[in-house]
Amino acid sequence: MKVYKIPENLKAFVFDIDMTLYTNKAYAFEQIDCQVREYARTLGITADEARAKVAAYRKEYAAAHDGKKVSLGNTLLSFGVPIQQSIKWREDLMEPEKYLKKDEKLIEVLKTLGARYKLICVTNNPVKPARKTLEVIGISDCIADIVGLDTCLKSKPAKEPFEEAVKRLGVDFCECVAVGDRYDLDVALPMEMGMGGIVVDGVEDVYTLPKLLKL
Repeated sequence: MKVYKIPENLKAFVFDIDMTLYTNKAYAFEQIDCQVREYARTLGITADEARAKVAAYRKEYAAAHDGKKVSLGNTLLSFGVPIQQSIKWREDLMEPEKYLKKDEKLIEVLKTLGARYKLICVTNNPVKPARKTLEVIGISDCIADIVGLDTCLKSKPAKEPFEEAVKRLGVDFCECVAVGDRYDLDVALPMEMGMGGIVVDGVEDVYTLPKLLKL
């Protein structure tokens, strides 16, 4: 875990979901790969050809943008796949219940944080599968609101999802901390907008947040 900044007057957490509120490499891979396979099907190419195309674009993007990562939604968008189509694929294809399970430790951690701070999720997945993920790991009751890909039709890193999150929270940017597993997509822009930032290596780091905040 790397703590970049925690606001002095912290009032809210803005969590990423995937590989932040759970650690499961198989599901992290599958939720990406199911879309790549569907993209391959629509083009009439093999899954391996589609994977290679995605990997090549991401490599070129990183080389042209100082090593920064690009989301799958924005990658597919560059291939001519509208965000609306990405939303439908994710809603139809993602099955978190096959990979994830209830996380009692995380439930207690979020209850502890939620007793003092407001909690919201900002994800590059649509709200429906994102909510399903929270339900499977048992934390849906802890996080009342989700800003998803279908909320603003923008994929992180984009300012609109974070602006919407802050609006819904009813706080200022300087009173929030963004928590995610990817600096470029989850934390860098929110920090530029005035938030604090924490990059985690998985849910194991999220478990330590109450201790970090001395709760």
